Amino acid sequence: MRITWLGHSAFRVEFDDRAILIDPFLTGNPSFTGDRAAVSAGVSHILLTHGHGDHVGDTIDLARETGAVVVSNADLVTFLAGKGVAKVEPMNTGGTIDLGGFTVTMVRADHSASLIDNGISIAVGNANGLIVKAPGQPVLYHLGDTDIFSDMALIAELHEPKIGLVPIGDRFTMGPKSAALAVRRYLNLDVVMPCHYASFPGLEANADAFAAALEGHPTRVLAPRPGETVEVN
Repeated sequence: MRITWLGHSAFRVEFDDRAILIDPFLTGNPSFTGDRAAVSAGVSHILLTHGHGDHVGDTIDLARETGAVVVSNADLVTFLAGKGVAKVEPMNTGGTIDLGGFTVTMVRADHSASLIDNGISIAVGNANGLIVKAPGQPVLYHLGDTDIFSDMALIAELHEPKIGLVPIGDRFTMGPKSAALAVRRYLNLDVVMPCHYASFPGLEANADAFAAALEGHPTRVLAPRPGETVEVN
């Protein structure tokens, strides 16, 4: 599995002959300096953890340009369909859908969700984490935006994720110490990649404190630069 961090909480994930985007916030993302066309090349699906502008990002334009299917909670994809997104797959917390070659499960996250439309805040369902499973690939868990919660242990028991994309930025999500505690106490991961940091003022500027809090733990911390691709087997 090849994972490219695009800055903030945006990722491109490739496995087998698939390429998917998660929370593709590119325009306005101060950490993203790459080529948008290259990032979206061959993408078949766009997965969204929740409805905030820094996660929905370029979804509408990318879906139109690529023909990708947008997958998220029913409220959010209904809103996006009304904005012209042609292909959507609605789901909700606890549900799993088969997308042909891989499945996605929505799990709990502790956060809010809304989008601004013509100056009005519109509720677009709950915030979620995403579990991505594909045959022969390690199970991927994008936690979305969240605080630590003890039911992460149940998520780990049910889905056995081995790669975690974990927010550490503080202010809007858990900070480095809480995120590291979540990894230590609740998640039995092989690899963890921090996200939702080093993008905006008020967020953690780097992953140093997170990595230090996991020193000596068997989970391997990978903190690529924005635009860098890592391969995890």
